[in-house]
Amino acid sequence: DCSNLIPSLTSLFPPRLLHRPLSLPHSRFISKASLHHPSSPSSSSSSPPSLVNRRQIISQTASLSLSLATLSSLPLPAKSEEVLSEWERVYLPIDPGVVLLDIAFVPDDLNHGFLLGTRQTILETKDGGNTWTQRSIPSAEDEDFNYRFNSISFKGKEGWIVGKPAILLYTSDAGESWERIPLSAQLPGDMVYIKATGEKSAEMVTDQGAIYVTSNRGYNWRAAVQETVSATLNRTVSSGISGASYYTGTFNTVNRSPDGRYVAVSSRGNFYLTWEPGQPFWQPHNRAIARRIQNMGWRADGGLWLLVRGGGLFLSKGTGISEDFEEVPVQSRGFGILDVGYRSEEEAWAAGGSGVLLRTTNGGKNWTRDKAADNIAANLYSVK
Repeated sequence: DCSNLIPSLTSLFPPRLLHRPLSLPHSRFISKASLHHPSSPSSSSSSPPSLVNRRQIISQTASLSLSLATLSSLPLPAKSEEVLSEWERVYLPIDPGVVLLDIAFVPDDLNHGFLLGTRQTILETKDGGNTWTQRSIPSAEDEDFNYRFNSISFKGKEGWIVGKPAILLYTSDAGESWERIPLSAQLPGDMVYIKATGEKSAEMVTDQGAIYVTSNRGYNWRAAVQETVSATLNRTVSSGISGASYYTGTFNTVNRSPDGRYVAVSSRGNFYLTWEPGQPFWQPHNRAIARRIQNMGWRADGGLWLLVRGGGLFLSKGTGISEDFEEVPVQSRGFGILDVGYRSEEEAWAAGGSGVLLRTTNGGKNWTRDKAADNIAANLYSVK
C-alpha cells in the first residue's frame, strides 16, 4: 500500500501518513530563490525576480527541491501568494500511486539530476529540473522484480543507487550508463541509504543498522558496525532505553551528517540511535519528549533537529550528539512536519502534511510559512 509510505530525501524510511492523499499524478517543487541563494550578495537586487533568467535561477538552486506525494494532473491558476513564493511546481511523467523517494544532481553539472521512486521509477533531467523524462536501466529489468529505488548519491561523475529487493547500481559517467554490482544475499535487512564518499568509494546502510564501506567500486564491502541494532539492544535493554523491548528490528528514518555521523529513529519512534565513525555499535538514546519521534537529522552547524508526531519541531542545545532538546514554535496548522533541510547554517526549510512549508533565516529560532502548497491536497514528504 504505497499510500502509507512517506519517505524522505535525507531519510529514506516511510513514516505514517497523516492522512491518505489523493491518488493523482505526482509533482515536485523546485526553488526559484536565486535572490536568496547563500552565494548571492543580497536579496535586494536591482532586478526584480520576474526578470531573472529562468535557467540561471534553476541552475543556482537545483539542489533545493521538494518531492510531493500526489498532486492534481492539471495546472491551477496561479494565486497571488504562489507568485510571491520561492517555489514553483513541476509536473512529472509518472503513474498515480508512485511514491518519490530520493533526488540527486551531478555535482559537475547541476542541470543534470535523477529522481527515484517506487515501481522501478527513475526520472532524469538535463535542464535543472524543469522537465523530467523516464529513464530505463536495462540491468534492473532483467528479472521479474518491481524494484523500489530508495537512495541515490553522486561524488563527481560517480554515482550509486540502492533499492529493494536488493539491487546496487553504479555509474562512472554521470549517469549516462549504469552498471549493476552483485550483492550478497546474506546482507542483514534492506538497503535504504547510500552515500558516495570518494573515488570508487561509498557507504551503504540497511534498515537493520548494518553499515558497509567500499573503496573498490563495490566489489568488496567492509562492515563498519560489528552487530545489528537488534543485537545491540538485546545487550543494553537493561540500561534503561525506554521502548527497546518493542523494537521490531528496523529503522523508521536514518540521516547522515557531512562528517559521517548517523542518527536513526526506531521503528515505533520511541527512542533514537546514533553512530560515529570508529564506534563498534550504535548508541541508543532515550527521547526526552513525550510524543513519539517522526524524524531526526543534522543541522548545518552540526547539531540535531527532531520532529515529533503532531507537528512539533525541536532543536538540540549546542552542536554534536545530544539528548537535550528545546521546542521551537512553528505554524504547522496542526499537521505533522515530516522533514527539514538546511541550505546554510542560517537558512532551512521544513515540510509536512497537507502542504505545510516553513522557512527559517536565523538558524531555526523563528519560522515563517510559505503558502505555495496551501491549496494542494498532498503531503510534502521531503526537502533537500
